[in-house]
Amino acid sequence: MSKLRILYVASEINPFLQTSAVADFVRKLPQAMQERGMEIRILVPRFGLINERKNRLHEVVRLSGINITVGDEEKPLIIKVASIPNAKLQVYFIDNEDYFQRKHVFLDKDDRFYEDNDERTIFFCKGVLETVKKLGWSPDIVHCNDWMTALIPLYLKTTYKNDPMFKDTKSVFSVYNNSFSYRFDDGLVEKAKALDVDEDMLQYLKSADYDGFIRMGCTYADVVVKANEDYSESLNSILNDLSNKKVELTEEGEEVADQYYNLYTDLAG
Repeated sequence: MSKLRILYVASEINPFLQTSAVADFVRKLPQAMQERGMEIRILVPRFGLINERKNRLHEVVRLSGINITVGDEEKPLIIKVASIPNAKLQVYFIDNEDYFQRKHVFLDKDDRFYEDNDERTIFFCKGVLETVKKLGWSPDIVHCNDWMTALIPLYLKTTYKNDPMFKDTKSVFSVYNNSFSYRFDDGLVEKAKALDVDEDMLQYLKSADYDGFIRMGCTYADVVVKANEDYSESLNSILNDLSNKKVELTEEGEEVADQYYNLYTDLAG
C-alpha cells in the first residue's frame, strides 16, 4: 500500500506563529503522522509578523505566478517555504502583498477586525488548492483547521471535484473555539463564488459571520472533528446537527495521534 498523503491547512503553526492552540496542534500532529509513515504537506498564510529572515523563508519561484480570483479581482499568489527546526517537515506559506504584509494577524494595532479578513480567507483557501496543483502532489486527505480554512471542503466538492489531483481527496474539518463577533459586508457570497459554486451552495455565508464559515466547513467536509474543549452555545448547536460525521477525539499524548491515524486510514478507504 502506498503512503497516505495528508495535507494540513491552518492559519498558524509553531514555531512561526501562534495565536491559539491550533498552532501547537498543527505542529505536532503532522510530525506524528510522518513518523507513522504518512507523506505530509503543510500550508499556512504568510502573515506579516512572521520574520522571513529569522525563519529562513524563501520564495518558491516555480510555484508562484498564479492569479487567484476574489470576487471581481485577481490577486497574484506568492509561495514561500521554510523548514521546521528539528523536524523533517517543510511549511509552505501563501503570500500576497495586499493581504498578508501587515504586522498583525486578524486585528489591527487598535484591536479592530480587518474588514477584508473575508477576502484574505477566500484567497487563502483557493490559493492552497492551486498551490497543491502546481506541486503536482495529490492528497488523499486535506485536514482543515479552524474558520480560515472552512471553504476548502466546498471547493473540493465543486470546483475541483473533477480535477485529477483531487478526484479521490477527502476532507477533515477541525472546529476550534476561536470565534469573532465581526460581521462582513453583504458582498461576501459574491466574493466566495468559484467555478461550479453558486449562491445556493454558499447559503450559510449569507450570515457573513464566524458561524457562517463554520457551517460551511461542517456542511461540505467528509468528517468534522470536535476537539476536547469548551464551545459556545452557537457552536454546540452547529456541531450537534452533525451526528453522522462528527468525531470527538481525546487530546492526550500518543493516544490522539493513534486516533487520527485510524481516522485518516478509515477515511481514505
